[in-house]
Amino acid sequence: MSETSEERSGALADELESSGLGPAAFASIGSVALALYYYYVKGDEQRGQFVGLWPATILAMASYLKISRMERVADAESE
Repeated sequence: MSETSEERSGALADELESSGLGPAAFASIGSVALALYYYYVKGDEQRGQFVGLWPATILAMASYLKISRMERVADAESE
């Protein structure tokens, strides 16, 4: 029996989440694409550079949230 596209996308989402890639990685990739679009296609260099700073912020926030979640789990297990 063949997989439906919904099952394939669900499996892909599970695989990406287990590998550490999630919505933050997709948002970062999207913002890089948007920055390149603004910079090269639209010719708006300043906006392209501004949007190009977003991926680092998105990934830093995702890392912070993941670390704080891990700390809460560790604290709960130690009690």
